Amino acid sequence: MTQSQPEIKRVEELRQLLQQASYAYYVLDAPIMEDAVYDQLYRELQQLEIQYPELVTADSPTQRVGERPATQFTSVRHNIPLYSLENAFNTDELQAWDQRWRRQAPKLDSVEYVTELKIDGSAIALTYQNGVLTRGATRGDGVMGEDITQNVRTIRSIPLRLNFAGLEILEKVEVRGEAFLPLDVFKQINEERQKAGEQLFANPRNAAAGTLRQLDSRIVARRRLDFFGYTLHIPGRDDASIANTQWEALELLQRMGFRVNPNHKLCPSLADVGNYYNYWDTERLNLAYMTDGVVVKLNSFKLQEQLGFTQKFPRWAIALKYPAEEAPTRVENIAVNVGRTGALTPLAEMRPVQLAGTTVSRATLHNSDRIAQLDIRIGDTVIVRKAGEIIPEVVRVLKELRPPETQPFVMPSHCPVCGQPVVRELGEAVTRCVNASCAAILKGAIEHWICRDALDIKGMGEKCVHQLVDKGLVHSVADLYDLTEQQLYELERMGQKSAQKLIDAIAQSKNQPWSRVLYGLGIRHVGSVNAQLITEKFFSAEKLAQAEQSDIESIYGIGAEIAESVHQWFQITANQTLISRLEAAGLQLATTEETTIADGNQKLAGKTFVVTGTLPTLKRDEAKALIQKAGGKVTDSVSKKTDYLLLGEDAGSKLAKAEALGITQLTEAEFLEMLEDR
Repeated sequence: MTQSQPEIKRVEELRQLLQQASYAYYVLDAPIMEDAVYDQLYRELQQLEIQYPELVTADSPTQRVGERPATQFTSVRHNIPLYSLENAFNTDELQAWDQRWRRQAPKLDSVEYVTELKIDGSAIALTYQNGVLTRGATRGDGVMGEDITQNVRTIRSIPLRLNFAGLEILEKVEVRGEAFLPLDVFKQINEERQKAGEQLFANPRNAAAGTLRQLDSRIVARRRLDFFGYTLHIPGRDDASIANTQWEALELLQRMGFRVNPNHKLCPSLADVGNYYNYWDTERLNLAYMTDGVVVKLNSFKLQEQLGFTQKFPRWAIALKYPAEEAPTRVENIAVNVGRTGALTPLAEMRPVQLAGTTVSRATLHNSDRIAQLDIRIGDTVIVRKAGEIIPEVVRVLKELRPPETQPFVMPSHCPVCGQPVVRELGEAVTRCVNASCAAILKGAIEHWICRDALDIKGMGEKCVHQLVDKGLVHSVADLYDLTEQQLYELERMGQKSAQKLIDAIAQSKNQPWSRVLYGLGIRHVGSVNAQLITEKFFSAEKLAQAEQSDIESIYGIGAEIAESVHQWFQITANQTLISRLEAAGLQLATTEETTIADGNQKLAGKTFVVTGTLPTLKRDEAKALIQKAGGKVTDSVSKKTDYLLLGEDAGSKLAKAEALGITQLTEAEFLEMLEDR
């Protein structure tokens, strides 16, 4: 049906009214019309668009929820990388950051800082073309994210069309911000899930991130995500022509139609930043959303541009985090787990407690020395916290609340899985089961063998491994290569097609190189990098088995502890039998000396690398393989002999040590360019 001029005009009028109403309601929190009036106008627009489908546009309020669930998300490259922020955990570390950036800046009479609450949600990047939302993407690794535009459109505090009233119309606008779940919405969602018998979300941050990756945008719409904008970019032109400071950018975001956290503050000194941080340490508990710190930015865009970025952080901003949350709870039991190396690890099983937004009921106690240090007992009231806001740990025992009947906890003298005696070697804190036939050790050994960095047997998960061991089908990793399709088919939840795929995957693993086989054997202290170094000198399992400890120790990057462990492993008769069986099964237990030497005479010959953090596109083992293929060495630790540090996201202590030693740092892009240039 062909529309007339009055219908076109009415559609435009309705869209403008509805967009104004949404902005007032969701961003300004100041409604300008009754819900019933909004609904009536919305239905009128909806009917006109049904009658005249050619009038439907992407920025129409009726198009916030897609009609069909997506089948998958596509990867997209960010036009401007989403850098993470350096962390500080107290005002002393904030002062140290301030001194660092000042050393790289011209002398300044005064500096302004903008402080913003660090919202505990999920970062997203929004792209607008001529004012219309065209793309929403997850942060991903900062360089590549996932296109979640259909889901972003359901967030009503994100405008589908920017308000350029009184502003220059900009061809392209990039906005960064945080999608989050308000606490009351999070509570309601979990209540509904509990009634439906569904698993509860652990915390609002995880719920927000999971919601954004829902394939059905109608589910996303029902969960009522919210959004705060905090960064404005105008690609292709100087931002200063639009806004000269972060404070002006936040004001401009509001004018364009975004919700900005109202608790940001302009601070004329670092002391004022500290006061803001201290104020919100307690006040944040009264907010309607979760926050775990304060983001501090230098206000001047000119100064930001002068300072630039490190390999992973902007020098002009930092996240000042609050200390890890602590909570009291009661120890109901101390269990002991057995790992693949036979290590017995005590585990405190506690009354569930909310901690940093998650429910915590278990915490590792590490070993008997730690238990003795804490003097922890079943029945004790303890203080737990999240180390790095991730790993629950027991901080201390409140002995004044200890019940009188408690007894000191003693590590078992026999393995809790196989019942065999355990040992604690002189100088070690770990107690171990040394029974090679122990089911716990066997399960751990197989899980290690099939992992990605070892033999990479896809389709064989933890449950499958446990069934194979419990049913007596597998007594060593060599038995995997004797399995039949019929044996696998009889396992729970294993169909005939899945069984055949797994048999194929096991067969495919025979093509993995000797270095991966060595790593997969699970020899103590031998990681994937060490395995590569060892196999570069010992081209076969046979030569390695004949080597003296001193020969192994002579390899650069291999210490005495690793060399001793490898040498002793190959002296054990059962291990020699295992090697023979693997060779008979067709696994690669050798490589040719000529190939290794040829690879060593390439572009990176004589150069030693350390890889740390998460790289934008390469997996760490892929980066290591490229280095080794080009003749370079890869080691696990930074030393004076290290030539380059290949640096990814979330690097740890290796970065600080490399900076202290003056070692050259490379981004992934610079590393790949080095390979091409050489």
